Formats: sequence, structure tokens, C-alpha cells
Amino acid sequence: MRVLDKACQGMNSKLADLLLDPAAVPAKVRDHVAECEGCRSELEELQATMALMDGWEAPEPSPYFLTRLGARMREEREAAPAGWLSRLRARYAYGPRTHMRPLAAMALTVVLLVGGGAYLDLNNWPQPRQTANDAAVVHDLQTLENNAQVLDTLESLTTTDNGD
Repeated sequence: MRVLDKACQGMNSKLADLLLDPAAVPAKVRDHVAECEGCRSELEELQATMALMDGWEAPEPSPYFLTRLGARMREEREAAPAGWLSRLRARYAYGPRTHMRPLAAMALTVVLLVGGGAYLDLNNWPQPRQTANDAAVVHDLQTLENNAQVLDTLESLTTTDNGD
């Protein structure tokens, strides 16, 4: 592996630009490629690769390719799979996709109903509300009763301490 000069670092993308559109590349890059042997050889390799790619022609597909593919798919669809899991997998892999639409629509309907019900909180029946005045009065009475019990306890403690 050759050690890259500071000026050669990051030249790969610039070499590709120089190969594809030489007019768009700055003169500084062109001057560097003209002076640097490593970058010039890299550019020549890229040009040779592009020349090979330009000369290559894709092979024509066989005229009976789609017919043979359809026959093979039919054979696979009609072949009896070994177990129930294999039959299920074959049905989804080779069968028509139209049977999935009703299932997807039904699943979406269920999700919307459950989500809408949860959003609207339909499963929580309305509870009778207590008036705010009653709740405040009851709370105040409970607080007073607790305070009275505390005072009684303190009073009993002080009388037993003084009585000794």
C-alpha cells in the first residue's frame, strides 16, 4: 500500500469527477494529476475500467424465460408440502395476495375500534360525583377529630407524668 501525500488525500472523488466531467473540475486538481504519478495512474485505471464497461453489452434474456418461470411457479404452488407449516408458508409465498386484503382491513378495524374506545374512555362508566362542600366538611371534621384525639393523648401523658 502506498503512502499518500498530503495533496493526494481525498483525490478519489475528485478523480471520478475528472473522469466524468473534466470541465467542472478545478485547475488545481488537473495540475495535481498531471504532476503526481500515483494519481495519474489511478486516473488511467479508472479510464480503462470505464472503457471496458462501455464495450460490455448485456446479454439478451431468453424469449421463453417468463413462460418457464410461470410454469415453475405453478409447479411449486401445486406441489404438496410436507407439513402444515410448509403448506402455510407456500400459500403465502406462491398464492395470490388478494386474500390478505380482507384480513388487513379487519385488523385495521379492530385496532381503530379498540384505540377509539380507549381514547373516548368508553369502558369507564360515569360515577356519581360528590359535592365539593360535603367533601370539605367531612375532611374538616375528620381533622378536628384527629386533633382532639392527639390532645387527649397528650393530656393523659401530662397527667400521668405530673401525678407521679
